[in-house]
Amino acid sequence: MKHTLSVLVEDEAGVLSRISSLFARRGFNIESLAVGPAEQEGVSRITMVVPGDDRVIEQLTKQLYKLVNVLKVQDVTETPCVERELLLLKVNATTSNRSEVIELSQIFRARVVDVSEDSLTLEVVGDPGKMVAIVQVLQKFGLREIARTGKIALTRESGVNTELLKSLQAKV
Repeated sequence: MKHTLSVLVEDEAGVLSRISSLFARRGFNIESLAVGPAEQEGVSRITMVVPGDDRVIEQLTKQLYKLVNVLKVQDVTETPCVERELLLLKVNATTSNRSEVIELSQIFRARVVDVSEDSLTLEVVGDPGKMVAIVQVLQKFGLREIARTGKIALTRESGVNTELLKSLQAKV
């Protein structure tokens, strides 16, 4: 199972290196990693997606807390969250298929951010599932380049689990 960890750290040189070294020493992979300033000055938020069962994640959490600059570790996998990723996607788009590429990209609320004679660069923002879906849909045109950020997530203050609401609505 993939777990999403939200880690608050002191914003100092070498913190990310120490965290990634901790994972490497224990043979764990980080599938996604995003780092940026948090709400408090001098603090950064690291959001990472890590494969493993509950026992492995609990052990990693304990190891992270042993690092001096780590302030808080939270496994937000089962917590209602707002999750987003950014995808930049360069797609083959000639005059004969350009309108179809644009039409399909609009379904995903993608924005065209660059145009050339034979390609379009799209910007897509959304949950990780949306990223996979648009790549699959546009694959037939030929994908030139893909750049994808890691997942970022914040817990929902309302506590409303939108995934649960979606599943309930699907049953109706």
